[in-house]
Amino acid sequence: MEQKNKIALITGGSRGLGRNMALAVAKKGLDVVITYNANKAAADDVVAQIKELGQSAVAFQLDTSNTAQFDGFVRELTAHLEKENGHANIDYLVNNAGTALYSPITDTTEEQMEAIFNIHYKGVFFLTQKMLPHMNDGGGIVNISSGLTRISMPGSSVYGSLKAAVETLTRYMAKELGGRKIRANVVAPGAIATDFGGGRVRDNQELNDQIASFTALGRVGLPDDIGGVVAFLCSDEAFWVNAQRIEVSGGQAI
Repeated sequence: MEQKNKIALITGGSRGLGRNMALAVAKKGLDVVITYNANKAAADDVVAQIKELGQSAVAFQLDTSNTAQFDGFVRELTAHLEKENGHANIDYLVNNAGTALYSPITDTTEEQMEAIFNIHYKGVFFLTQKMLPHMNDGGGIVNISSGLTRISMPGSSVYGSLKAAVETLTRYMAKELGGRKIRANVVAPGAIATDFGGGRVRDNQELNDQIASFTALGRVGLPDDIGGVVAFLCSDEAFWVNAQRIEVSGGQAI
């Protein structure tokens, strides 16, 4: 059966930036698969909105920090795609799922570091590895990083360092997958007003004003500022964009 639409898999697609990415990708004419960790109702709402846009969508529960779940997830996903589309492949993988950690170097525990490592690096590495046999040649990978790889903010040493590792990993992905014409890029949002990190940027007006003061465009970011950039990278228009870090921050701390 001939594939009708291209398909993007977006981890952590039930809320915040992931939700915005999923909707923006759907508006580009792609079908969408999202994962969610705990909030099935929010994920189902995103799926319903995508279907209203005329695209196919489905949500699967997945804890991207737990690599033991990956084989089962891939089996479930590919079986669904085979049933619905007659093939088991996706075209784009967006590694977005993540959690925050704000902790000074002096106070950070091994348990905290391991938790962030598992979701922000180990999970990204091995989910990509597991999905590569089920990705169409000519597709793409988008890894979500952070402005905190360029700007050092006290308390973000572990998070920022692991995102920097993902940025290096992305270049290796681009090099190793070039033979399959699979591109790999990084989108690095600046500070965004979402519920990420307990709504730290969104709900702390003092912090919000501080960030806006050193951002060239004069405000903190919003989810709508990010999704369209990811959607662009999940398109043939972006075929010649490869191994790039694209910071989407409104000119933060320049």
